[in-house]
Amino acid sequence: MTPAVSGTGRRRRGRELALRVLFEIEGTEKDPDFALRYQGEDLRATADVRAFARTIVVGCVDHLDTIDAALATAMEHWMLVDLGKVERAVLRLGTFELLYMETTPVAVVIDESIELSRAYAGDEAAQFVNGVLGHVARERV
Repeated sequence: MTPAVSGTGRRRRGRELALRVLFEIEGTEKDPDFALRYQGEDLRATADVRAFARTIVVGCVDHLDTIDAALATAMEHWMLVDLGKVERAVLRLGTFELLYMETTPVAVVIDESIELSRAYAGDEAAQFVNGVLGHVARERV
C-alpha cells in the first residue's frame, strides 16, 4: 500500500494509519499494537495521530461482528468476502466511526472514507464505499 496525500490533518492521518493497520492484520494473528507501531513509524505519525488510529483499530477489532453485521445489511448483492481488503478495511473503519464515534459528523466520516478508498483502491471503490456508508448512516440508531 502506498501512502495517500501527505500534509493532511491529524484525524485524516489517523484514519490512514488505521486503514494500513486493519489491512495488515486482517486474516492474521498479528498484534494490532505491533502493527500500529510499525505502520506509525513508517508514516512518521505523531503520538496524537497514533492514539486516534489506535481508537479506530481497537474499536474495529473489538466490535468486528457488529460492524460486519451492519455492513452486511447495508450491502445489496455483495458480501464482505467478495470485496478487496482495502474496501473491507475502509468500510469497517467508517462503520466503526458511524456507530461508535457519534461526535464525528456523518459527512466527515463518509468523505474521509471516500478519499481513503480513492487513494488506495480507485474511483469505483470510492463510489461503492460512499453508497454503503450512506446506507449504514441512515440505518444507525
